[in-house]
Amino acid sequence: MEPGAAAVALLPVPPAGWCWEDVAISAGLVAVQLAGAAYMVVLAPVLALGLDPLFLVTFGSLSTGLLTLPFAVNLERKKWPSELNNRLLLRLFLLALGGVTVFQALMLHGMKKTSPAIASTMPNLAPGFIFIVAGCLRLERVDLKCRYTRAKIAGTALCLAGAVTMSVLQSPAGATRSHSQRTLPAAGARPNMDWAVGCVCLLAAVLVVSGTTVLQAATMVHFPAPFTLCSVTSLAGAALTGAFQAATAAGGLTPGTPQISLEIVLSLLLVGGVVSSVCVMFQTWALEKKGPVVVSLFSPTQTVGSAIFSALFLGRVVQPASMLGMVLLFSGLYVVLWAKKKEGQVVPADRMEKDRTTDDIEKPLLFQY
Repeated sequence: MEPGAAAVALLPVPPAGWCWEDVAISAGLVAVQLAGAAYMVVLAPVLALGLDPLFLVTFGSLSTGLLTLPFAVNLERKKWPSELNNRLLLRLFLLALGGVTVFQALMLHGMKKTSPAIASTMPNLAPGFIFIVAGCLRLERVDLKCRYTRAKIAGTALCLAGAVTMSVLQSPAGATRSHSQRTLPAAGARPNMDWAVGCVCLLAAVLVVSGTTVLQAATMVHFPAPFTLCSVTSLAGAALTGAFQAATAAGGLTPGTPQISLEIVLSLLLVGGVVSSVCVMFQTWALEKKGPVVVSLFSPTQTVGSAIFSALFLGRVVQPASMLGMVLLFSGLYVVLWAKKKEGQVVPADRMEKDRTTDDIEKPLLFQY
């Protein structure tokens, strides 16, 4: 026996089908979601202090685009098209406008009106909405005789029911009713109105990101360069958002009236850009290794993390009654993802090429705050 062979023989043998790569991917995806939750919890009080969400979108997207650009150049240069046609330019413009400017602005405004926990819950509706959008565009198989199609429809309905339930029960009016013996009556209709506006903004953000995710999937079929796509659309989105704020805001491109220094705001944006870039790169690697369904399975971790961090650092506790909505939403999410995975396993070989675009439909949009 060679030296050291006995020691090697004593090492534990991993179970069949298990490897350290699976552990690393799972741990990394959890860390990505928790990082997103922590960043949202940090942004909530900063927005409450008067920071303009458009300023945050502009410089946050700018830092993400600049930090991702070197990886796009070094890793994906050979995948770039030899020439940019009008169709590709239009798609990049729409992805920047919808996936960066509109989506993030609505998300941040909605989070400002509600809470990080609600804001991190709403994006879990995206797989169901993507199914609806893709089905209407005939990019997704819709066959009511197929049990997997019926499962996706049922899962989407569960997601919607859970989102509505959580939004209503977690609202100031719902919280007052559920704690009527321990709390004072609501001060007025203003908090309820702000909450409703915030929930509408979050729902609109999910609708926007669902449409842009379908567009991103169609774009990546002919332009399979996720780092480049993220960098280009982030930079273009930053330019569009900055131009919109400069044209509409009275003070031009300013952070608003935050009660903290500009240096702290810019430091926060730089840290957010670094974290976002790392998360984008890891998610891209995980998507290539395990596929979109596995990556999407970890998205509820951000909601749980946001609820915990909000309770620890902001004093915002998720109402026990609204946990029912969270359970319904997560159940619907997993039903949709399960049906999508099972449906992909039974696609006949002669339809694989035809449905190649559909295989990427549920890839999460690689844009972060």
